[in-house]
Amino acid sequence: MAVVFESIVKFDKDSGDWHIELIDTVDNRTTICKDLDEYAEKIEDFGNDYGGNIDEVKWSKDDNVPPFIMDDIRMQMAKQQEEIEKKKEEN
Repeated sequence: MAVVFESIVKFDKDSGDWHIELIDTVDNRTTICKDLDEYAEKIEDFGNDYGGNIDEVKWSKDDNVPPFIMDDIRMQMAKQQEEIEKKKEEN
C-alpha cells in the first residue's frame, strides 16, 4: 500500500488568508493547516501512523491562489529546510 498525501493550497479572497488542506489518501483524513509550522506538525503526525514512511506528497493549489502567495510559501519552506539541514549538521 502506497502512502500518499495530498497538500492543496487554498486562498480566501475575502480575508486574504491562505491555508493548506492536508489529505491522507489512505484513510481520507483531512486537516487544515493555517501555516507551515502547523503543516509540518500535522504531516509528521499523519506520517507516524505509517512508521514515518510517506511514499509521496502531491501538491496542488486552487485556481484563485495568487502567485505571491505561492512565492511566500516556497520561501518559508526553503527557510524551514535550511533549518532542518543545520540541525542535521549539528548532530
